[in-house]
Amino acid sequence: MHFGDRAEAGRRLGARLEFLRDRDVVVLGLPRGGVPVAAAVAEALDAPLDVCLVRKLGVPYQPELGMGAIGEDGVRVINQEVLRATGVSAAGLAAVEERERRLLAERGARYRGASPPVPVAGRTAVVVDDGVATGSTARAACRIARARGAARVVLAVPVAPRDVARRFGDDADELVCLHTPGDFTAVGQFYDDFTQTEDEEVTACLRQAAGRRRRRPGATGTDREVTVPAGAVRLGGRLTLPDGAGGVVLFAHGSGSSRHSPRNRFVAQGLHRAGLGTLLFDLLTDAEEADRDNVFDIGLLAGRLLDATRWLRAEPGAEGLALGYFGASTGAAAALWAAAEPAARPAAVVSRGGRPDLAGPRLPQVTAPTLLVVGGADPLVLDLNRDARARLRCESRLEVVPHATHLFAEPGALEQVTALACAWFTGHMAPAHV
Repeated sequence: MHFGDRAEAGRRLGARLEFLRDRDVVVLGLPRGGVPVAAAVAEALDAPLDVCLVRKLGVPYQPELGMGAIGEDGVRVINQEVLRATGVSAAGLAAVEERERRLLAERGARYRGASPPVPVAGRTAVVVDDGVATGSTARAACRIARARGAARVVLAVPVAPRDVARRFGDDADELVCLHTPGDFTAVGQFYDDFTQTEDEEVTACLRQAAGRRRRRPGATGTDREVTVPAGAVRLGGRLTLPDGAGGVVLFAHGSGSSRHSPRNRFVAQGLHRAGLGTLLFDLLTDAEEADRDNVFDIGLLAGRLLDATRWLRAEPGAEGLALGYFGASTGAAAALWAAAEPAARPAAVVSRGGRPDLAGPRLPQVTAPTLLVVGGADPLVLDLNRDARARLRCESRLEVVPHATHLFAEPGALEQVTALACAWFTGHMAPAHV
């Protein structure tokens, strides 16, 4: 059994855990790789998500091999077999533990901020990781859940060695594992994509889960067709504002596309799950699109985006919300051109397969934090984005999605774009001051 990525593993694991739905469950993901798996499980069970902060104690000369683990509330698990086999001294173990304790505290502040942990006392705690190798970190996580008063502890993982049950003893009341192969050597061998999970993705998962819990049945929000005035013309659009939205993202589509772009709608749905609103609208009328010069008139397109920005800031439900720009292809140039205008004040900009070079001399004037996402198999556009980023003076980042072409049509590519966009926008958006 193989998994495409952690999100797929989480969906399959969530289906196996369906028997826990409506059992007062809290899902606890082990940072970092376990959190995307746990997020999918939490969504499947309609349960709250939190991190269970654990740090592996890696052998000094082989950090991937765990000789133990530490966690919140002073939990400590040591694997004596690994210690004996590796010959790590007590002093060596203490040095590693001291360093990991500092990192544990830093991670807690980064992931939760000032928010307290989700209460688990009297509830079923489902501890989730992307797999089990030695089991030290998962055991520590189970003990943390127990120390916080969980009535029942369930350890759930996609893959583990065949002797996984023996390794946990009484630390977990129940073990759920999708695959226990006889040829197990490492967790990553059972994933097609086992890319390292970054802190931004962990934070995005937690915010998405919190947003989903806020938008429970009965929360209506806004989802309607709108008409956006832009000078003498009127542009069709769709405005979606989830209940309690933390901001709203305006989409600037690429040439030959429209507000109905399936790729932009896919990303927009991910932003909705993250608690953000979206405005997808046509940059040109049907008559204007017939003239190909208009399609590549970046100044005209940027002006339309500015008109939509002014209109949105006056719309009921959007007042005071931070605004962001998401641009694809030529739309990315329009987004950056507009972002350079003092009146725009976007909180953040994301470019998908964009042509930021078409924003030309406007690039150094952009002040909004800007994320450029490019496919690894799109070499020309990748070079253009590298050159454009060198001209930006704002906070910026270039993310390359491996093996993806210009339209990100490859399996999992658009999901990666969505995760990156969600993390960038949620990490930079705050209530606007108008």
